[in-house]
Amino acid sequence: MEETAGSYTAPAGQEEIVAALRAGDEATFAALVDELSPSMLRVALMFVPTRAAAEDVVQEAWLGVLAGIGRFEGRSSLKTWIFRILTNRAKTRGERERRTVPFSALAAADADGDEPAVDPHRFVADGHWRSAPDQWSSLPESRLVGKETLELVQTAIDGLPEMQRAVITLRDVQGWSSDDVRNVLDLSESNQRVLLHRARSKVRQALESYLQGEGT
Repeated sequence: MEETAGSYTAPAGQEEIVAALRAGDEATFAALVDELSPSMLRVALMFVPTRAAAEDVVQEAWLGVLAGIGRFEGRSSLKTWIFRILTNRAKTRGERERRTVPFSALAAADADGDEPAVDPHRFVADGHWRSAPDQWSSLPESRLVGKETLELVQTAIDGLPEMQRAVITLRDVQGWSSDDVRNVLDLSESNQRVLLHRARSKVRQALESYLQGEGT
C-alpha cells in the first residue's frame, strides 16, 4: 500500500485488502466502496421496491462488512462474502416491505413450479417444434446490439419473477460465475440451472417477438 502526491493505490491482493480493512485503513475501505457500490446497488434493486430502500441496504451492508471483517475466513472470495451480506439484508428488507411470502419460497416456486420454460403452443403433439427458435446468426449485429433492442431485453428481464431476474442479471448481465451466483443467492446448482434456463427462454421469446415484428 502506498500514497504518492495525494493519490492512493489500493492493495492488489485479497489478503492484503482484508488485512488493511482489519487494521482500519480508511483509504482501502473507501476504494472498495467506490469499486463495488454501483454493482451492489443494482443487486439490491432486485429485491427491494425503491431506489431509496436499495441505497439503505447498501449502506447497511457496508456496516456489516466493517463489523464482520474480523470473522471473514476466506472460504469464498471477499467480493462473494460482501455480496452475500448485501443480499441477506436486501431479502430481509424486501420481505418486510412487501409483507409477502419468504424469499426462499419465491426461489422454490420459480424453480420447481409447473411453468413451462417455452410456450407449449410452439410444439406439436409429438413434442417437435411447431415454430422453431429463430436463427439470429443471419441478422446484422447492429440490430442485435442496438439501443432499442437492448432496452427491450432489459424490459423483459425486469418483468421476470424475482429469482429468475436475479439469476439472469448476475449471470448474463454482470458476468458472474455459476459458483458465485449460487453462493450469493444461496441456491442449489439444479435450482440455479432451472431459474437461468427459464429466464433466458422468456427473454429470448420477447426478443424473437420483437425481431419478427420488425420484419413484418
